[in-house]
Amino acid sequence: MTMNDTYNGNQQVKRDGVVQGWTNDDLSEYSKCMNDPAYFATQYCKVINLDRGLVPFDLYPYQKKMFNHFKDNRFSIVLACRQSGKSISSVAYLLWYAIFHPDKTVAVLANKGATAREMLGRVTLMLENLPFFLQPGTKALNKGSLEFSNNSRIVAAATSGSSIRGMSVNLLYLDEFAFVEKAADFYTSTYPVVSSGKDTQIIITSTANGIGNMFHKIWEGATQKVNEFKPFRVDWWDVPGRDEEWKNKTISNTSQLQFDQEFGNTFFGTGNTLIAAHILLEQQAQSHIEVLEGGDLLIYEKPDNTHNYVMTVDVAKGRGQDYSTFNVIDISQRPFKQVAVYRCNTISPILYPTIIYKYATLYNEAYVIVESNDQGSLVTTGLYQDLEYENLHMDSFIKADRIGVEMNRKIKRIGCSAIKDIIENGKLHIIDPQTIQEMSTFVAKGVSFEASEGNHDDLMMNLVMFGYFAVGNNFEELTDVNLKEMMFDQRMKEIEDDVVPFGFINDGRDEDEAVLEEDMGVWEVDRGWELDRSF
Repeated sequence: MTMNDTYNGNQQVKRDGVVQGWTNDDLSEYSKCMNDPAYFATQYCKVINLDRGLVPFDLYPYQKKMFNHFKDNRFSIVLACRQSGKSISSVAYLLWYAIFHPDKTVAVLANKGATAREMLGRVTLMLENLPFFLQPGTKALNKGSLEFSNNSRIVAAATSGSSIRGMSVNLLYLDEFAFVEKAADFYTSTYPVVSSGKDTQIIITSTANGIGNMFHKIWEGATQKVNEFKPFRVDWWDVPGRDEEWKNKTISNTSQLQFDQEFGNTFFGTGNTLIAAHILLEQQAQSHIEVLEGGDLLIYEKPDNTHNYVMTVDVAKGRGQDYSTFNVIDISQRPFKQVAVYRCNTISPILYPTIIYKYATLYNEAYVIVESNDQGSLVTTGLYQDLEYENLHMDSFIKADRIGVEMNRKIKRIGCSAIKDIIENGKLHIIDPQTIQEMSTFVAKGVSFEASEGNHDDLMMNLVMFGYFAVGNNFEELTDVNLKEMMFDQRMKEIEDDVVPFGFINDGRDEDEAVLEEDMGVWEVDRGWELDRSF
């Protein structure tokens, strides 16, 4: 190969238009590589080893299986422990795909553009170290893209709504997707476009990073076989050289929690969620039985004419940002149960009362609690004065004759405290997937709780309002249930069950000390944590 045959002075890369002379051995090897990506990677790809520099890519057994998994499935999702080589394996597969599949576009997307370009650099390194008979001619090579003479190309960009806009993508690779901000928005806009082709592929890889994010949602769906993705898992013990001694040493240098999440493929909560992580992990979403209002309303149980229902309502501006939501909760059964969920970010506050009225009426004249802040006053006015719906909550704590709940720091504190205990003690059954996701991303921010960055909390605020209502006098009148006393009795029984077999221990505290506290409706049981009273 002469200098005239190389790309732009790079002697390791073949330029476009070079006529390849083939030997029989070349043809045989080319055919083997074309049919087996693992063979291609093992025999001809090179990677950088921290200790030894540039070395052949010696695939571990699970990496060979991963290549075949990518090849055999259109939609692949990989949950892999830290430092397992998932990214470099994916890079080799992308190069194989572009070389042996003409007229294809491969998109490499990562959380940051710099990370995506670094991965493209790994592709370039592998290309440069391939023998010339395997290389396609190169038309373009830069930090953002590779283009070959077979009209296939690999492009790199940050994961955003505009990153591949207007581009026909045949293979979409999403690296460390659990760490991508606004991943749900990106995926919602991108998936329909990429998946519309008959042979297009999507590969998603990541380590675990909490629950409720888009990666966790897709992974859970894949393992439960409710979506198109096929799961592939790499655990720490799959990596040669990692044994119990390595595990114990790693834990001693970090922590058990960090090890479990980074190497144990465990989906923990963020650690600062309102609802405890182990409770979130226990939540089981159910399928709706009916979809109404153009997909905005999900029905999980139809109304029972012998049951009482509560509807909690959150109001947005209807401009495509935050969502107007309501939850319908059956309070006649134990535990209380979520039976219908509405969620729409385009409904006008002027039109919203009609939707609320329709389904509040359907669910036996449900007791309706509206957050009356800002646009909420339009909704309460529309319901009470225009539609003459009378079964509305009137919050006498705030302002006489004021309909609804005017959310403030104190009410939010009460609602958060109450709903935490209600859910953690199994008194409310949440079954809607979107609500569960919002529970998983409702985290401490300063002195309050709100959605983590890139997520919403409108459905969660429905639950906060239910919590506030549930510890008030109106709830007891409606249900003949004193929830505070019921929860206290249950907690005391649990404490007795724990200590009776071993006898009582005097810890130096008075018997009346802070087991149950009442403060204008707020209550809490002593669980070893102290509520921040400033939010």
